[in-house]
Amino acid sequence: METLKFKTNIKCGGCIAAVTPILNNIPEISKWEVDIENPEKTLTIQADEQLEVATVVDALEKAGYTATETNS
Repeated sequence: METLKFKTNIKCGGCIAAVTPILNNIPEISKWEVDIENPEKTLTIQADEQLEVATVVDALEKAGYTATETNS
């Protein structure tokens, strides 16, 4: 299990509702959350080590959101 963090433009409950089915349908993800109080709108994902960063970025981009992996 690994933790990935992304800076996003997911900024409200409506945005979270929009990305929920997208992130829930990525089988390698076991848990995720977005800190919309953080200025960087951090998406934290708990996932299998097989999860590719590009999978998350591409899925969110198709839904109209951005995600950039961070190291924090």
